[in-house]
Amino acid sequence: MNVIKRYLQSFLLFELLQGLMVTGRHLFARKITVQYPEECTPLSPRFRGLHALRRYPNGEERCIACKLCEAICPALAITIESQERADGTRRTTLYDIDLFKCIYCGFCEESCPVDAIVETRFFEFHFENRGENIITKQQLLTVGDKFEKQIAADRAADARYR
Repeated sequence: MNVIKRYLQSFLLFELLQGLMVTGRHLFARKITVQYPEECTPLSPRFRGLHALRRYPNGEERCIACKLCEAICPALAITIESQERADGTRRTTLYDIDLFKCIYCGFCEESCPVDAIVETRFFEFHFENRGENIITKQQLLTVGDKFEKQIAADRAADARYR
């Protein structure tokens, strides 16, 4: 009996009719296409995009050169060099991130004890010349200054979920 049923299904193209029914059902449904540059899809506060270094409200950079982000990075995309200042604190002299190596996992962000390195929601960046993929400390601080309000708002929203 089972053999006859399979023969009739293949002879009458039952699977093809099922596929056409699914296509017909979705043919007249409301479309959810986003017209990209004009419309943007909403992003989660936890979205991981371009990196940024943050500053304290008094303007001093947050990074204390503990090098935890460099140690935990699975792609070895972060390079840090530090120097001790006159007051005994350490600060970075070199903080580079190779965005071609980076896998945007967020481990650097999670390991930072002072919340210095963060990943913003900015994802519309590109490189035109060789070497632009390596972001320096000054560029990271500039990105942090530019998106500080959004970063702070995302941190407040993220704290509500914890």
